[in-house]
Amino acid sequence: MRKMLNNEIGEMGIGAMIIFIAMVLVAGIAASVLIQTSTTLESQALATGRATTAEVAGGIAIVDVEGRVFVDLDGIAITVRARAGSPEIDLNESIIVLSQGTKKVVLQFDYVDATHFNTSVSTADGDVFGFNYTGLTNEEFGILVLEDADQSCTNSRFYPVINTGDKVMLFVNASACFGGTGIGERVEVFGHVYPEHGSPGVISFRTPSSYSDYIYDLQ
Repeated sequence: MRKMLNNEIGEMGIGAMIIFIAMVLVAGIAASVLIQTSTTLESQALATGRATTAEVAGGIAIVDVEGRVFVDLDGIAITVRARAGSPEIDLNESIIVLSQGTKKVVLQFDYVDATHFNTSVSTADGDVFGFNYTGLTNEEFGILVLEDADQSCTNSRFYPVINTGDKVMLFVNASACFGGTGIGERVEVFGHVYPEHGSPGVISFRTPSSYSDYIYDLQ
């Protein structure tokens, strides 16, 4: 049997120590990568959860749709509110999409023209359709504030925002959008009010078989 010399035993000890140190370093690096990855995944999960909650719980609800008739239906007032649990909705980043079967229009709020925003019904002389909706083009809608306890819906900062408890009317100039004197009798009208985040509000109504009044509850 061959006997091991003292110097050979020392070499084996150094080699074992080098391997042990290498294993510790590899384990440390692996642990660092795992911790960093778990932290990143947690942050992404939280962000995804918040976005999903906003998409599912948030959105615009349609309260009512009314119309004004001059010759045909030329003005539409869409009353909206934020859904329960919804985050704030910036109307400046919202759009209305409407169609009467032959034409489809996409409308946005024009914050530059102050006549397209009223802070209350009183500024429209108490008449909802006293709002200057006839000045709207086929690319824009107007805003009339009905309820806004915290005064979040204002045009002074170019960001009319609605949140829980707020109600506003969005006005559409149907004559400008669809041409002529507006929308005639027995016409199916459909569309959506799309917020920046969350579920859209659905618009769906059929105009009366004949126009005998000036104001109609459409939806």
